[in-house]
Amino acid sequence: MTAISDLDIFARVARTGNMSAAGREMGLSPAVVSKRVSLLEEKLGARLFQRTTRHLTLTETGEGFFRRVIDILSLVEEAQDFVSRRNTKPRGVLKVSAPTSFSRAHIAPYLSEFLNRYPEIELDIHVTDNMVDIIREGYDLAIRIGELQDSSLVAKKLAPEKRVICAAPRYLDEIGTPTSIEDLDMHNCLSAGAQDYWRLEGPDGYFQVKTRGNIRSNSGEFVREALLGGVGLALRATWDIGAEITKGNLKVVLPEYSGSSNVGIYAVYPSREFMPSKVNVFIEFLSDIYGVEPYWDRDTGFSGSDKTTEQLEEPATQDAKQQPRGKRKSSAAAASLNTN
Repeated sequence: MTAISDLDIFARVARTGNMSAAGREMGLSPAVVSKRVSLLEEKLGARLFQRTTRHLTLTETGEGFFRRVIDILSLVEEAQDFVSRRNTKPRGVLKVSAPTSFSRAHIAPYLSEFLNRYPEIELDIHVTDNMVDIIREGYDLAIRIGELQDSSLVAKKLAPEKRVICAAPRYLDEIGTPTSIEDLDMHNCLSAGAQDYWRLEGPDGYFQVKTRGNIRSNSGEFVREALLGGVGLALRATWDIGAEITKGNLKVVLPEYSGSSNVGIYAVYPSREFMPSKVNVFIEFLSDIYGVEPYWDRDTGFSGSDKTTEQLEEPATQDAKQQPRGKRKSSAAAASLNTN
């Protein structure tokens, strides 16, 4: 039977792609790590890594073995956590992936309170708008915004998300205020990421609208600033622009239409029977702060209007998928979690 320590060494080498880095994590020399990996390959009768002078990559067999080893190591960690959970405080490094704008506005301001409450937890937060493979890259959880699809991951809904069409007063004074969806053809619609189509929900249900504009950016924060500068219209989340609506810096147009009510803000993590306490307390902390009626909607008039405000735990997507292109007012297809 292969020792758990050998599986741990293999997993660390697979994650880091480097014998020396894996050795530093475990307090072992590169030579010892290399020897243990070679013995493991010999024992299994299969090559797990392709080796060159500069690169170390998993073979196809190694990829499949890695996925299964991660599950085994997770179960070992869960077993240890299960035994000690009631007698120990949440502790250890909590590795989190989270989207840029949301992290800045709605996670970072509360970390002092969280760390004061759980002083034995050390946060390692990677801020990115790219979809990450949380299992392969060793994250404990990810904060994602979007709709759910089936996958091997589990998602806990932290809060609903409402998206509205809005513009700065100066833009509306100069160009005019749209009074129908068809009027969007005459307006400069700002796009964040892959927003060629706005997926909307209105009196007649779900549909898609193809938008046109002279600004597109992979940065939601850039689009937000252009929106505030009076460049055009945008479909933005109220967590991003709720304060600006309250102050009058932005105005909602076509209020009978909004983004899909199926979109939510989720904590996504590997499916485990026993969740480590450090993960559980972080999810509960954020969930308590946001709630089913998020604080960013309370002064905007949107609080309580969401159709899917219940907290839930269900399968979620692991990989982003491109939105299908469709005609105006066509049925909206289900979207994977995204961070636009």
